[in-house]
Parts: sequence; C-alpha cells; structure tokens
Amino acid sequence: MAALIDDESRDAAVGATCYSRSAQMQRRLHEIIPGGAHTYARGSDQYPEGMAPVLVRGHGARVQDVDGNWFVEYGMGLRSVTLGHGFEPVVEAVCQAARGGVSFTRPSVRELDAAERFLRTVPGADMVKFAKNGSDATTAALRLARAATGRELVAICGSQPFFSTDDWFIGTTAMPAGIPASHRDLTVSFRYNDLDSVRELIATWPGRIAALVLEPATATAEPAPGFLEGLRELADRDGFVLVFDEMITGMRWAPGGGQAVYGVRPDLSTWGKALGNGFAVSALAGRRELMELGGLATDDPRTFLLSTTHGPETTGLAAYLAVADAYDDRDVVGIMEVQGAKLAAGVQEAAREAGVAEHVTVTGRPSCLVFGTRDPAGDPSQAFRALFLQELLRGGVLGQSFIVSAAHTDDDLAVTIEAVRQACRIYAKALAAGTTDGFLRGRPVAPALRPLAAPRRLPDLGAPNEDVHT
Repeated sequence: MAALIDDESRDAAVGATCYSRSAQMQRRLHEIIPGGAHTYARGSDQYPEGMAPVLVRGHGARVQDVDGNWFVEYGMGLRSVTLGHGFEPVVEAVCQAARGGVSFTRPSVRELDAAERFLRTVPGADMVKFAKNGSDATTAALRLARAATGRELVAICGSQPFFSTDDWFIGTTAMPAGIPASHRDLTVSFRYNDLDSVRELIATWPGRIAALVLEPATATAEPAPGFLEGLRELADRDGFVLVFDEMITGMRWAPGGGQAVYGVRPDLSTWGKALGNGFAVSALAGRRELMELGGLATDDPRTFLLSTTHGPETTGLAAYLAVADAYDDRDVVGIMEVQGAKLAAGVQEAAREAGVAEHVTVTGRPSCLVFGTRDPAGDPSQAFRALFLQELLRGGVLGQSFIVSAAHTDDDLAVTIEAVRQACRIYAKALAAGTTDGFLRGRPVAPALRPLAAPRRLPDLGAPNEDVHT
C-alpha cells in the first residue's frame, strides 16, 4: 500500500509514490479523449498536478494505479459502488448472465425479475422501466410530466448540483455552449428547503410548470420539517408532477431511497448509481397513470419514453438483482452509516489536533460524507482543496470526498485518518504562511462545470515526485 509518512521522514519518502506512468497515460488520454476522461468529475483538473492516478484494478475499498500504488478510495465510482470493488456475488451473477447471452430480440426473464424486485423495494412505485444512465431516466420523467400536464416549463432545485447531461439541465449550468436559448428558457429554478420560492414560481408561471425535480436530500442538506410534504401538497394543488432524483439517495440513504426515509411519495422517481454496484443500470419508476403514457394501455397520445438497445441487457439487470440480494442479506446502509460516523469523528479529531478544525471540515450523512477546505480568511478555497488532496494522496488516500462503501474496513479508516492527520499538519503550515505557495505543487484544482477550460496546457509531466515544500 502507499506509504504513510510523518513530518520528519516526509522529505525522504516523497519519492516512494511515483506517478510517471499515470502522467504519460494522462497525456495520451488528453490527446484522444476530450477532457482526458469520460466524466468531467474524473478529469485530471480535479486532482493535484502530476498526481492524477490512472487506475488498473480495485478490490474492496482499495484501488491500484498503473505505477503500482495502492490507495484507499472514497467516492467509489461517483457514489455508485456501495458493496466494494470486485464484490464477488455481483461479479459472478454478471458473468453467469453474460454466458447465457446479453441482448435478445424479446424481453428476458431478468426484466420481469428485476422489475418485480425493484417494486417490492420501492412500494410507492407502481411501474418501473430500466435504462443505462441516470440522465436518460430523468429526461424521460420530464417527458412524461409534459405529456401528462400539457405544460412545458420544468422547475429544478437550483441549489443542487446535477440532474442530467441533456439540454434542459445543462443549459442552466456554467457550460451552456451549444444549447439553444429556447431550451434554456424552459427551465426555471427554486431553492431547497424554501417552499416560498416554489410558491413564487407557481405565481410567476401559473398553470405552466409541468414538473418539479429535486433530490429529496443531499450530502449536506436534509429536508426541513414539512418541506417535502409541502411540495407534495403544492403538486396536488397546482397539478405539476413531483419528481425525486434518487440517483444518490437510492440505496445509500435506504434501499427504498429518500422517499422511504422521509415518507413522502413522489409521482415519479429516477434511480441509478448504486443499483448495480458500478455496473450500468438505471431506472424510472412511478405512478401507473403516468408511466402507462409510455406504454400500450392508454387511450392518450403515446409518449416515446425509454426505448434503448442496451437498457435491458442481462448483465446490468443481473448486477441489480445480486445487489438487491446483498442488501437483503445484511444491512448495507447501516454498515456505511457506522463506518462513515467513525471516519467523520477521526477526521474531526485530526483537524482539531492540528488546529485547523475551522478550515478542514467534514459534513453530511455518514453514508455520504464530503470534506470542506477553507483559506486563512475562512472562505472556500480550490487552492487549499488541492493541497489537501495532494497530501491525502501522499498518505495513500484517493478521493474527492469521504464517501464510504460497506467495504471500508477499520484498517481502511485507520489509514485514512492517519493520512488526514499528516495532511492537516501541512495545511496548518500553509494557513500560517497565508498561502499554498511553496506547499502546493502546480495549479489548484478547478470546478468540474466551468465556462472556460483554462489553464489550457496539458498536465505537467515533469518531476512528479519533487518535494513542493520550502
């Protein structure tokens, strides 16, 4: 595993973690793949310069890069892996499905099995349709809402980060290039935990809002008492469709998602991420009268819902069924909550010891922890975030968050907490100096969604093991 290092041995040990092959591969990735990755959040600009590992394999909560370095990983496939990398029952189920054929001209029995299993887990849903990614499922939900209401406007929670790669949402972000204004004008926003902002939208656009879309909760925000219930009442009164994005909350808050935790039934809900423990499978679920608009049992004009070649392929559905079995066999969410709580306590203690508790923070539900990094003035800082990530990597920890899986053992947590302890010591020195200069190698990390790509240069390949401290 990547070595843990203290202040005295740090200078001598920096060279123990080499990223030379990763850096070479990252340069090649930028030459042939726009952005150098297939997901913006996985881009090299999200990691310290010269320290963006290219991974080869994972096992449990640990991953290995092309240079042979092992890391304890957090985030776990952008929150999609809750059982751990290479979880054998899921892998075996997928292999067995593949051996029997992946894609046919008619539905396979796994489509029925997966649908029945899902609807037992999410009893508020009457019907479900599977797909391969969350964006397609969420866009399909909006299409149903527009068909059912005859309205065009969509209201999204503007204080939540992401809903879809499709134009109706991306047009609202800092990267709207290529999206017609006519698309952007059809999406409006409200604020989380602010029913008055929803009422204001309804008053501004009376009878025009087709759907209201939000995550029922996030890593940093739980619903205030009465908020979700208030949205349900407003939906019933005004006639818009209430859509819960359960991509993250589904199977991480509870097997039945946020709607099961908070007791509020949406009209439609969209799922992905943890459904397949990293295998590609997503779902749209909801009330029968809405879902059937995309089916055959309707006298209304039919809605082209989800019609995909790969949505029902057997390996993704087999992965979901095996994941569902694993959740039945043990309390996966409970394990993540326990391990996350231990990790949060350890990180907070390490930050207090170094005197940086107000600058290095950890917040959120224990199963979905995020860390914050602040500069000497107490403001969120990308430069100090990059410094913290840099020092975590040097301590054998890879992650843009502290989001755990059920595979994170006490040993994994111990490695992480020690890495945080060392990182906080360096962080304290940078705070005292009033700058990351001399501590951070290279440029700060940058927000994944931003209007300009600067800096334009490719990742620096020079001296990835050079000590950056003076």
